[in-house]
Amino acid sequence: MALIVQKYGGSSVADADKIRNVARRIAVTKDKGNQVVVAVSAMGDTTDELISLAYQINEHPDGRELDALVSTGELVSSTLLAMALEAMGYDAISLSGGQAGIRTDSTYRRALILKVESKRVVKELEKGNIVIVAGFQGISEGEDITTLGRGGSDTTAVALAGSLEAEVCQIYTDVEGVYTADPRLVPEAQRLDEIGYDEMLELAVQGAKVMHPRAVELGELYNIPILVASSFTDNPGTLIHGGVSMEVRNKVRGIAHDLDVAKVTVVGVPDRPGIAAAIFEPLAAASISVDTIVQNASIDNITDLTFTVARGQLDEVMKVIQPISQEIGARECVSDATLGKVSIVGTGMQNMPGFAARMFSTLSEKGINIQLISTSEIRITCIIDEVRVKDAVRALHRAFELDVAD
Repeated sequence: MALIVQKYGGSSVADADKIRNVARRIAVTKDKGNQVVVAVSAMGDTTDELISLAYQINEHPDGRELDALVSTGELVSSTLLAMALEAMGYDAISLSGGQAGIRTDSTYRRALILKVESKRVVKELEKGNIVIVAGFQGISEGEDITTLGRGGSDTTAVALAGSLEAEVCQIYTDVEGVYTADPRLVPEAQRLDEIGYDEMLELAVQGAKVMHPRAVELGELYNIPILVASSFTDNPGTLIHGGVSMEVRNKVRGIAHDLDVAKVTVVGVPDRPGIAAAIFEPLAAASISVDTIVQNASIDNITDLTFTVARGQLDEVMKVIQPISQEIGARECVSDATLGKVSIVGTGMQNMPGFAARMFSTLSEKGINIQLISTSEIRITCIIDEVRVKDAVRALHRAFELDVAD
């Protein structure tokens, strides 16, 4: 008997018929003799609707109350799914994140999971129940409801799989797996049969929406294979795991893109020790994540410092940075929210030259200007104008021959 954790996204449980369809899929897994734990998202656009309602009531809603409100969406879908299974003759029980033992810190809207106390889940499995857990949520040490941020239900599912030592975590959504690029931009994009944790993590961090980076990190930490597949078809999906041979990965595996990019430049910064800390420590204290950082060469002990952040945080960033730029004697602080980024990812890039040159020449041939560049061992990312991101993704997909199936 295997223990399998499944996760179903909001589009998979958007209405009563779809909830019944998910219940049938779960029943098939149960009928094969498996123990089944399911994490579920809120129905359709419920979370966005609840957030919109909150801001209609209060322009500055309290974080604790907002988390308590939006967590109700997953409670609705989890209880309805349990009811659907019961109507089919299966024993099922729904649990909130707190009841399932998802313990988090106290950071509202983007809480981190500290541990999973899975005793209640194990107890219900031993009774023969299918356990339906409300995703996206947990409970803090102060017994307050918290939510995990974007992709939180994925994170819930993989955390449960790790805690329960599940055989696999199956993420069911409205796409049929991980593709070489976003199929909405590149119709020729190919579904990957498998991909390594490292490659998937880079794709996720750089904008691929199919999996959240935190969920991939947890999968690698606990060595839990993660299957990404569609809840609407029986296609095999993509398996994310640690056993992919690097020897056969001698090319780019995927193209990721992201339009949620803003650039901030602190102009005319005195080039002396402590300046970078003076800029970035207050941003960290404000829970603002900084991505690409570039500092120009110093001329007469004066330099420019540029970094990127999520576009939605730009106003908050400027409120923090502008007074700091005055304090350190910088000339001015400017921003640009009309940017995007495009990345090529592949473990084969570690051992073979020429990837950067081909990427840069491909963008040049399309007349696409590169504003910033960042790299890792298996990734190259270029910051470009947002209006050229689609062109860049399509050109790079062709240049690296990703439209040809392996």
